[in-house]
Amino acid sequence: MIRRGVVFVMLFAAVLAGLIAPAWGQAAPEGNAHPEMRPSHAEGDMIRYPFGPPTGGPVGEAALAEAVERKIAFSRAVDLSPLRSLAVNDGGRVKVLATLAEETVSEITGRRRYIEFVEDTSGKPRSVAFDALFTLIDMVIDPGFYDQRPLVHIEYLPLRRAIVERGLVEVRDGANRFVLRPLSDEDVEAYLRLTRVSPLTIQGHHEAIRNAYEMQDPYRQGMQRMYRSLQRFSSAPESFLVVAPGRQDKQWRHLAEEYPASIEARRLAVAFGQAWRAGDAERVNALAQQLAEVLPTINAEHYPTTRRALEVLYIQARPFVLGYWAYLFALVTLLIGMGTQRRGLAWMGTAFLLIAVTMHAAGFVLRCLIAERFAIQNQFESMTGVSLFASILALGLMAWRRQLLFGAAAAATGFLILITATEARIPGQVIGREAAILNTSVLLKYHVTTVLVSYGLIALGFILSLFYLGTHYGSKAGTLLAKVEGTSETPAAKAPSRVLRDLDRATMIVLQLAFWTLGVGILLGAWWADHSWGRWWAFDPKETWALITWIIYLIVIHVRITSRRRELVTAWLSVLGFIVMLWTYFGVNLLLPGLHAYA
Repeated sequence: MIRRGVVFVMLFAAVLAGLIAPAWGQAAPEGNAHPEMRPSHAEGDMIRYPFGPPTGGPVGEAALAEAVERKIAFSRAVDLSPLRSLAVNDGGRVKVLATLAEETVSEITGRRRYIEFVEDTSGKPRSVAFDALFTLIDMVIDPGFYDQRPLVHIEYLPLRRAIVERGLVEVRDGANRFVLRPLSDEDVEAYLRLTRVSPLTIQGHHEAIRNAYEMQDPYRQGMQRMYRSLQRFSSAPESFLVVAPGRQDKQWRHLAEEYPASIEARRLAVAFGQAWRAGDAERVNALAQQLAEVLPTINAEHYPTTRRALEVLYIQARPFVLGYWAYLFALVTLLIGMGTQRRGLAWMGTAFLLIAVTMHAAGFVLRCLIAERFAIQNQFESMTGVSLFASILALGLMAWRRQLLFGAAAAATGFLILITATEARIPGQVIGREAAILNTSVLLKYHVTTVLVSYGLIALGFILSLFYLGTHYGSKAGTLLAKVEGTSETPAAKAPSRVLRDLDRATMIVLQLAFWTLGVGILLGAWWADHSWGRWWAFDPKETWALITWIIYLIVIHVRITSRRRELVTAWLSVLGFIVMLWTYFGVNLLLPGLHAYA
């Protein structure tokens, strides 16, 4: 019976694959994409400098090391905290300067903070991380310094190698002339590991690289990302739309604009730039405080207040990072507590789990309030939602069944998903606007939320299945070892049978919930598709693979009735279902174009 079920699924999947093929090439309907966050400066336009035009050019190679040391000392002396919570309009969304700085630096350098490498007193290299807001302002006031520094992140290694192996383009000492400095093999490897290249090097080689590789798709995509980063660097001065409009339907104004209400702010900004160029940290700090006091008073009735405070809290607290650490502590203490039967550790693990879920939920709610929408509309947000829904459900099951197994599974699920979302550069960490298609019906929110809940349950079932498989095969190995050594089976060796029964029951509770929840989610998706696209089912890759995932859990129910080794088969099918769910969740989005381009 099991073989028949497996054969049926394979045949069904093959038929569906044939039906999907025409849908793979479908173009997404208008409005499916999230609004693109374009810089406010178009290439060829005159750049407006908020702190006055830069006065210096690229620094000679001999003076560059000294300039880096001065920059480090100056960055430690200035206090930009008054400016962090100032509102700025970027890409159509009003955010705070701290957020704009992190997003800008991350897009340009590939990290949230710009990092310099200098030699210490013993000659060994050390890394110095600069505050993102300091880097943003410094790039605007002193762009010449960054022209020669490894600044622009190039993710695609072959493209990075093709640029670096041509040598670095630098400025000859004492003259504004560019020279090409060939690099040794050791220097080439160092730059390749750094992943960043200077803007001058890109500008010096981009024509040769474009002519050589523009017809090769991986290179072309890498060059597009590289040029976007370079454009973000060059247009950084245009980001300072910090003057609130006089009316709600008007646009925010740039700090460099001559506007009667912002004359005082403009004067302070120019003075701020002059003090910055002079390296006068004390005056910079005083002017930063004055700017922070003046800007919110311009058209104060249209200047955001509460949302700014929430966003600053979200940035400073980093609740998802704190959340995954709390999940990790909860997982370790719960596992040790269950293994040693120490109630104190079990209570401690439960407390850590409650702290983790609280931090996780706080981050999710803050993001919803800041974005002014339900924050599950991109890959990063859906991952934080999946793990939160799973953890809350597991907490409820733990309280209902009074079994720590559910808590340990919740901790493992929350930790693995949150650390992946926050540390693996998952797309969508920038809080963006809503895609048009996502605001057509409230049905979509119910559909997406229900499907994400089912994915969270599938992840919980996967973790419980791993616990089951580890206990099962571990006990088998222990029994085999006892036989080899000729010793009798101890009570401790018999204990896994009870643990296996508990794990099997817990897994089945979660998988049954996943089965019904995913089924309801698919039906809600069909209802919404008819409402928005005029058809219930289009054999879109996302739809079809969601159905295949659901069928795997239908087989689990079939196996429970027919199989003699149903516990072990259920655990392995749960692992298989999780892998297929990952393909549905990530692979379809990345590799199979279709109607769910926004997801």
